[in-house]
Amino acid sequence: MSSVRYELRGATALITLDYPPVNGLGAALRSGIVQALEQALADGSVQAIVLAGSERAFSGGADVKEFGTSLATQEPRLPAVIAALENAAKPVVAAIGGVCMGGGLELALGAHYRVARADAQLALPEVKLGLMPGAGGTQRLPRAIGVARALEMIVSGATMKAKAFEGTALLDAVVEGDPVPAALELAQQVVAQGLPRKRIRDLVIDDAGAPAALQAMRESVAKGSKFLPAPGKCIDAVELCLTTPFDEGLARERETFLALMSTPEARALRHIFGAERAASKVPGIPEGTALRTIARVGVIGAGTMGAGIAMNFLSAGIPVVLLEMKQDALDRGVATIRRNYEATVKKGKLKAEQLEKNMALLAPTLSYESFKDVDLAIEAVFENIDVKRQVFGTLDTVCKPGAILASNTSYLDVDAIAGFTQRPQDVLGLHFFSPANVMRLLEVVRGAKTAPDVLATCMALARKIGKMAIVSGVCDGFIGNRMLARYNAAVAGLIAAGASPQQLDGALQAFGMAMGPCRVGDLAGLDIGWATRKRRAEEAGVPFVPIIADKLCEAGRFGQKTGAGWYRYEAGSREPLPDPVTQQIIDAYRAERGIVPRAVGDAEIVERCMFALANEGARILEEGIAARASDIDLVYLNGYGFPRHRGGPMFNATLVGLPEVVKALQRFAAEPGAEAFWQPAPLLLKLAAEGKGFG
Repeated sequence: MSSVRYELRGATALITLDYPPVNGLGAALRSGIVQALEQALADGSVQAIVLAGSERAFSGGADVKEFGTSLATQEPRLPAVIAALENAAKPVVAAIGGVCMGGGLELALGAHYRVARADAQLALPEVKLGLMPGAGGTQRLPRAIGVARALEMIVSGATMKAKAFEGTALLDAVVEGDPVPAALELAQQVVAQGLPRKRIRDLVIDDAGAPAALQAMRESVAKGSKFLPAPGKCIDAVELCLTTPFDEGLARERETFLALMSTPEARALRHIFGAERAASKVPGIPEGTALRTIARVGVIGAGTMGAGIAMNFLSAGIPVVLLEMKQDALDRGVATIRRNYEATVKKGKLKAEQLEKNMALLAPTLSYESFKDVDLAIEAVFENIDVKRQVFGTLDTVCKPGAILASNTSYLDVDAIAGFTQRPQDVLGLHFFSPANVMRLLEVVRGAKTAPDVLATCMALARKIGKMAIVSGVCDGFIGNRMLARYNAAVAGLIAAGASPQQLDGALQAFGMAMGPCRVGDLAGLDIGWATRKRRAEEAGVPFVPIIADKLCEAGRFGQKTGAGWYRYEAGSREPLPDPVTQQIIDAYRAERGIVPRAVGDAEIVERCMFALANEGARILEEGIAARASDIDLVYLNGYGFPRHRGGPMFNATLVGLPEVVKALQRFAAEPGAEAFWQPAPLLLKLAAEGKGFG
């Protein structure tokens, strides 16, 4: 029983879960709880039982490491543990402090009484892993707090403070501080007063508003979660409380939970859960590496990107020096930051006084001299290597020793940029995604000479400002934009072959992409890709051969900012409208190259675009640009609108089956005039031959 501590407090047995870090309900802890309970029930001197966790966590729920292993189904399973508590012949009081989530909350619901610390965090977050509560949560919680509130918690997976449930059948007492003394006192009262052993399962729901709440939630899920089966199944399970005997509802909940476990959506979401935890483990950074202090940040460039970057640090309480060369540009940048914060205040997500606190941390300047005491300097200037040379040469002269110098470049060579300084060990890339104050992804680009403590410091800082940081090596476009180039090449080939922009966007949005590639291009500006393709051709010493997107740019059609790109846009509207002019440009391009358009199916669109991503991802892995396939998935999930229920391009390829991916790529590569990137990457061929996936 090493996973629990057992002690007597007078006539009460105190069973304390002791399975760090969050008392995950793995096989060892489940077994330990039952053994301790049996010991208490067999001891004639014990009159009541208190079940407690640590200050940090009562229990964080299932041990995700055991998913898919024999330990997950090893007896006693969680429903049996909960039944043992619920049917115990002596009163059981749960003392809830810290985290009480998923199976942890279901465990507490099986006790006869519950005492919680006011700030304890309660949740049934299984839906976030493509699942639903599988140990009675959908049957007990509605009986404890009502159907509408239970639906909101279960379908959203939202975390609530215990204080919010004071006065409901969920909690018998809410206390400040350690809940264990109050739980022990309540246990003694129950015995002294001969109070009954209350079971939530015996409560009868009398809720006239339940049908309306169920219908409203179904409508909400239909709009917002159309790709995920779990939210709808959660609603169905809660509805059983109104129509079905408890034990039958429990059995049907468990049956649905087990069915969801094997769905591709749940597998994808569990993959993401694990990937996010793995991403912080960076090869080459020794355990316990000392971090540099980042007390003040400098940002060069007050444009849209620079202003957004600055906001990340201001919102985290870190002072920012914002540099521009001209006063009007600096004023616009400061105004942009204030305007963004004011919009957040209007949405009720920020208090007006916090806005002023954030703005007070901002120090606008026209002089590099203001960077003398910054701990981190980030440039967000024009994407030109000569401009970067000038900026980093100046920073090298002005910034104090030990200051970290970072480039927000999305394509350029970070090693070359580091070479513009006398301190290459202090230089790295911090590639924010636009809008930088909103987008979660941050590519942390590790140069050849970047010091381990610089990398470790920036990874820790990323967490502080709420970013998902992924380490990339140095190459053109790093992870995300390098793969995007192949994705866009597949798009260009499909349009040349016969697909329309509308069909392309429709097919990929039906697959789950947040926005189709033509709409994305119009939003970001087609001229960005145009400039990049011209730069690459110049660097390679080859003639620039325009694709259809470049022909649009030659016609002055850059996207939304010019009112026309792949689509046309009415003044003041972002609604993409089909444009005959686009079709004329496409037709002229085809005619110029002797291309006879053919019918292109939606399935082919998805296949070519997704496999182009996975194939380039395999090359990135081979080259060591990314440490893990799951890191690549996180880049696309957090920066490029890839659907979470697909798990990322590498995970999606694994689900499809790498042999099938290889066959398709070989078919594309064999077509007349096919581009070289369709050839399957050696790593992809190797894994497919071995019957493996990325992972």
